[in-house]
Amino acid sequence: MQSITSWILRHRLLVAAFWVVITAVGMASAGSATKALSTQGSLPPGYEGADTNNAILHVFGNGGGASALAPVLVLPHGVTVATPGIRGELAAAFAAVQAALPGSRVVSYASTGDRAFVSADGRTTFALVYTHTTVDSSAPPAVLPIQQALAAHPIAGARVYVTGRDALASWSNGGGGSGVLTETLLGGLGALVILILVFGSFLAVVPLVMAMVAIPTTFLLVWGLTTITDISFIVEFLISLIGLGVAIDYSLLIVTRWREERAGGHENTEAVRRAMGTAGRSVLFSGTTVAISLLALVVLPVPFLRSVGYGGLLIPLVSVLVAVTLLPVVLSALGPALDRPHRAHGDRPSRLWTAWARGVIRRPRLAAATALVILGALLLPLNGLVLGNPSPTALTTTGQAYQGLRALETSGIGVGVLDPIEVLATPRDASALAGRLAQVTGVRGAVAPAGTSWQRGGHAVVDVLPTADSTSADGRATLGRVRQAAHAGITPVQVGGVAAEDADFVSAVYGNFPLMVGLIALVTFILLVRAFRSILLPLKALLLNVISVGAAWGTMTLVWQEGHGSGQLWGIAATGSITSWIPLMVFAFLFGLSMDYEVFILSRMREEYDRTGSTSIAVVRGIGHTGRLVTSAALILVLAFVAMAAIPMTDTKVMATGLAAGILLDATVVRMLLVPALVSLFGRWNWWLPALPARLLRVQGSPVAEVSTPARTDRPSHAA
Repeated sequence: MQSITSWILRHRLLVAAFWVVITAVGMASAGSATKALSTQGSLPPGYEGADTNNAILHVFGNGGGASALAPVLVLPHGVTVATPGIRGELAAAFAAVQAALPGSRVVSYASTGDRAFVSADGRTTFALVYTHTTVDSSAPPAVLPIQQALAAHPIAGARVYVTGRDALASWSNGGGGSGVLTETLLGGLGALVILILVFGSFLAVVPLVMAMVAIPTTFLLVWGLTTITDISFIVEFLISLIGLGVAIDYSLLIVTRWREERAGGHENTEAVRRAMGTAGRSVLFSGTTVAISLLALVVLPVPFLRSVGYGGLLIPLVSVLVAVTLLPVVLSALGPALDRPHRAHGDRPSRLWTAWARGVIRRPRLAAATALVILGALLLPLNGLVLGNPSPTALTTTGQAYQGLRALETSGIGVGVLDPIEVLATPRDASALAGRLAQVTGVRGAVAPAGTSWQRGGHAVVDVLPTADSTSADGRATLGRVRQAAHAGITPVQVGGVAAEDADFVSAVYGNFPLMVGLIALVTFILLVRAFRSILLPLKALLLNVISVGAAWGTMTLVWQEGHGSGQLWGIAATGSITSWIPLMVFAFLFGLSMDYEVFILSRMREEYDRTGSTSIAVVRGIGHTGRLVTSAALILVLAFVAMAAIPMTDTKVMATGLAAGILLDATVVRMLLVPALVSLFGRWNWWLPALPARLLRVQGSPVAEVSTPARTDRPSHAA
């Protein structure tokens, strides 16, 4: 690393010019990169739910995996659907809706006479409207045309609402909140405040400048990737906000070490080289670890998640590249001038964290037990984790879409009808199949409408209306019974719909998830063995990372699925489940980001142990030098995730909650309490590395005999 830094410093003008040009091009093309991102998230062929939905979409041009809109009409007291003339008025109104939305499919009590579309008291009724879409893109919810068509055909003074998953989500997304640029600026402002407190000088702007280079550069590379493959729109938020935190964290580590080397009496250029040889090396290992963790997404059989993996890989890699090339140039040219006024003590061990580390190693068992109790309490909610689409009631709590949802609930119809199960059959078998599926436990009704919008090209769609929300245990059980009953017939049929595809998604992604995690853990373990020159420390790091991710998942379950905080903080009801892709995203990013802090801390402990031969001194000095750094870096990332939570999409809020909770827990309970306690308890075994793996990895080994007789006492000195 020092040799690379020397080459960079010899060609500093060329390096600086390169980054200026790349940053300018990245900023100019950021808008084009954002527009090129995809909103698709379907499964590949081979899964019944996705295959059925794709077939329905190709044949009918609507439905399948796209949610239906549901116009809900609440008739005044004394009027029911059985009142003379009402059914005719309903038929005319819904015919106007279909005319206003060419290529749509509409089904209701008026067209079928099925009481499944009507409440028990006859006053509330609804229709299902599948709007026309193309195979490549989904049209926005056609709420306004439906409202206009129904307003032109008033029915006995009925109150009219248009609800459905897309309508609810659209209201939520349009109900306020700022764009990603604003959120990034807010996150950057919060980071600047922390950096000022850390450095106490104009050096506070340097990590922000590095982020300003890394973010547009990553967008530029993602734009290039969009010419090869689809990249999900979620990458936009990840680059802007996670990229902000990662780029600042890596720069913060290097700048802090540079100041320490300068305070030790080294000339500026030499201080840069020495900082890159230590902190720069840690940054390189950290960024590689984050990138490896995102391989969990790249190898999954879901194009949407793979695309997030591609884009996500670039975030740490670009941040590392900026930190190890541009940052040395800036420090060598401007560092001393920017380090004014130098009132902070970033070049000396923190008294607070040094005292903390001493306290931990005096009572390591108590410290470890306290940390494990805290983490265990957050792991408990994982027993009830449910993967699936969030409950419709959690999508928004305001607007006419929510009023329609409430009308379905209070009338006894329930919200399950918003996620109908769509079964693809032949026109000859459709009616009999609907009759059979209507008798399945948990099904409110099943219809097989006639007409070209429902029967076409030898295919017919049967809509099954569940009574329970598809995200609930009852809803999932109903889907299983419907699938079993549908496949029990002689003629082959296919079962689709939003709930069916979501169930297939969970099966496809999480079926092989343990194997994927194992492969990533193996690669990370090998990398960390080389970084720490130890067997035990990497094993501990991997185990603690898994615990951190589990605690983050437990926090999401507690706050969102069970609603202990979502209502108080955001006014959103319990989701009832966690959207299937969110735990994967949290794992992929949190596994790597958490490992950053492990690398920062243990690298410094390894360095101190090599210098002193004392585990206790290594722990005290390691925490003393890195405690403030890790805490500040974690706060910067948490601020970025808080900014992400301000984006008005429930799924984004859930993911931001998991990431923020994971980082906070990892940087405090795990790295500052559990890690020093365990390192202290493991003693000399922390540094054991047998000869064979050391030779294979081309590092110096530490056999048992050597670590059994450390060079100095394990009792920390006052100077530590």
